[in-house]
Parts: sequence; C-alpha cells; structure tokens
Amino acid sequence: MPPEKNDLLTLSITGTTHEGVGIGRTPQGYVLFVPRTAPGDVCEVRVVKTLKSYGYGRLERLLTPSADRCEPACPAFGLCGGCAYLHLTYEAECRIKEQQVRAALQKELGELPPVLPIVPSAKTTRYRNKVQLPVGVSKGRAVTGFYRGRSHQVVPCDDCLLQPEEAAIAARLLCRHIDLHRIPIYDEGAHRGLVRTLFVRVGAASGQVMVVVVINGKFLPRADELVASLREMLPGLVSVQLCHNTKRTNVVLGDSFTTLWGKPYLEDALLGTTYAISAPSFYQINHDQCEALYLEAAKFASLTGSERLLDLYCGIGTIGLSMARQCKELVGVEVVEQAVLDAAACAKAAGLDNARFLCADAADAAAQLSKEGFSPDVVILDPPRKGCEPSLLHTVADMSPSRIVYVSCNPATLARDARLLRDLGYALTQARPFDLFPRTAHVETVALLSRDG
Repeated sequence: MPPEKNDLLTLSITGTTHEGVGIGRTPQGYVLFVPRTAPGDVCEVRVVKTLKSYGYGRLERLLTPSADRCEPACPAFGLCGGCAYLHLTYEAECRIKEQQVRAALQKELGELPPVLPIVPSAKTTRYRNKVQLPVGVSKGRAVTGFYRGRSHQVVPCDDCLLQPEEAAIAARLLCRHIDLHRIPIYDEGAHRGLVRTLFVRVGAASGQVMVVVVINGKFLPRADELVASLREMLPGLVSVQLCHNTKRTNVVLGDSFTTLWGKPYLEDALLGTTYAISAPSFYQINHDQCEALYLEAAKFASLTGSERLLDLYCGIGTIGLSMARQCKELVGVEVVEQAVLDAAACAKAAGLDNARFLCADAADAAAQLSKEGFSPDVVILDPPRKGCEPSLLHTVADMSPSRIVYVSCNPATLARDARLLRDLGYALTQARPFDLFPRTAHVETVALLSRDG
C-alpha cells in the first residue's frame, strides 16, 4: 500500500535518479523520490504526492547525513532548476554519473558494458562559456536568474558560480538600463513586453565576450547607452547584438539579429584551431573538458590519413575539424545555416581544403550522400538529447563505415541507439563518460561502435 499524502516517514536514501533526485523505499517497497537528498542519508520525509507505484517526498530533517554530503555553495540551490549535486562532494557526483552511464547501457544491451572511468572536470566553478538568463521582475525591479525546476518562474540570481563573471556584470548593467528607462519586461503568458533574455558567451581561450539581448520587438530604447556601459565594464567585449524573437514560444533565440556594436561573432580556439562563433551556433560550454573529449573521440576514430570522415550534427564543425588533418576527406552536416557558414569559414581560414559542410537535416543528408555513393570509413554522431532517428541509424549502417563514434549528452538515448546499432551489426566496444557539466545532472559520453565487433 502506498503511504498517504502528508505522512511523515523515516527513509533511507539508496540511489539517485538521472536528474539527481534521491531515491528511497518504504518497508513495503514503495518508491519515493526526494530532492536534495543523497545516497546514504537517513532522513524524515514528508509525502507530498502519491501515484500507484511511486511518489514524491520533501526532506524535512536529516537524521544521519551521508558521508558524501557537503554544504551547498549557492543560496539558490533547491529553488533554481540548474544544479542538482551542490549538496554532494564532487567525487560522489562523478561516481554517480559514471554509474548512470553504466546502468543505462547495461539495461539496453543486457550485458556489462565496456565503460572506462569517467573523466572529471578540472574546474567545477566558472567553467561555462555561455549563459542564457531569463529576465523577470522582483519587487518592482528587473532581475535575471534561472527558471525554477519544471516551471518558467524566474528565480533571481545575482551571480551563478557556474557562469563566467562577465555574465553577472552584463546582467547588472542590463537590469539597471531596464529600470532606468522603464523598459517593459516580457510576459510569456500574455505575450507582452519587450526584454526576454540575456545571452552571454565568452571565449575561454580568447577572452572575447559577446552580449545578446533577446527582445520581443525591433528596437531597444536607448541601446547606445547600454552599449557604452558594457564597453566600459567588459574589457573583452567584441560583440553586442539584439536578437529579435517575436514568436509566442519558449525557444530562447529568434531567427534574426541586429549588431549594435562590434562583430556578429566572437572567436575562440579548440585544440589549436580558431573558430568564429555566431550566437545561434552550438559550441560546447566547457572548453577544457571539450578538448579532452575530442581527443578521446579522435582516439576512438583511429584515423590514419586515408579515411573518409562523416560528421553528422556537426554544429560549427569542431569535432570533425579537430580530426581533419588525420583524414582524407571530411563532410560535415548541420541543420543550422549560420553554423554551417561558421564551419566553412573556419575550414578555409585553417587552410583545410579537404573539408566541406552541408546545411541539411542529418537523416536527409545521410540518405542523399548514400545515394551519391559517398562511403565513409568513420561516422561521428553528436545528436541532441533525444538521440538519433532510427531511419538515420539504418542509413548510417547501410553506408558500412568501419567505426561509429557517438558523442552523447543523454545516457538513455545513447543506450537505446547502441542497441539498435548492435542489431544493425555494430557492437559497442568502448565508452567513456566525461563530466562536461559539473554540479548539474548532465553527463557527456563518447562511445565507439565497431562493425562486427
């Protein structure tokens, strides 16, 4: 029998969900999910919601804390929907994430997967090179922050410890500008107001800074004054832009941009190659860990100089271009047009005449390349969290590459796709997790799938 709502239970926490929520079981075996708890905790839990086979609880009191616990460094922890593991030591967090990757692969593949030890991040604070801060109102004044978990309610946060310090400076200046000139803040429910989001990107290697204000309109009042204050306070500033998003949507960026000052991009370097990165282009947020992951991906690819390399979901081409000098030909595919332009420009600037990039859906492009007779020796897959469409995996398998290097930000969809690829003749021979997102619930994995094992 499930417990009743509002029951107060003594519970031992024995596990963690993929979102970083503690898992406990009543003596009758009923599962309760309890945020802000850790494996090893013994605690008093208030039941807040019950379903047939599981429910949700709220931590009321710690009776015996886990040995893995630490004091959260952020006052917004538990309110903001960003960090999941600030109450755990970093060693415990990495251990949990590695186990999550192993468990997901074992569940789908039915056998103990060949998972190498996780690679921790050298930095657990200030590691992000990009932040999107929704703008809201608190006590009559403009604030920026992060959404409360499973909502679009803005939790004010003056300075997130995961984000670059430049983001906090830009946020303060934007909020001051909004308040000074009485600029209306966007109301998502009513689809009224002007200022929606602040987007800041910082080149970890270059130190260059891009600031983008997302607005529900064409113009930002007194924008020249905001630009002047940003230029004064951010020495690395190279780009200030407006992004025009007038759609009734929760997608952050719109399709059109206006450069108010500087360039429409910033530059940064990965593994010795310099990239011009536009605002809508995907770029990994943890620079140093990204380099480590790409080196592992290159090791899995085992290029000798004679291979054709197909890079699907390539973004601005960073993974493929990091290997371009070790292969005969590189073809990258990306659906975002500006990212394709960025990738092509980077290849040209680097003198890589063996690389070309196509703007298309990954599945459509792979099917078209297959019809044209393009036969890759190695395929790189770096899909979004939802993973790959089955049709794409069938097309890739029909191309008969020797190796598939799969870079994933979601262990569950990686495991699902690895099972289908196994059925198509590709065995998972190695996988290694990388913690690109310390203190959050996310973990990146690079996996090697080889034809016929």
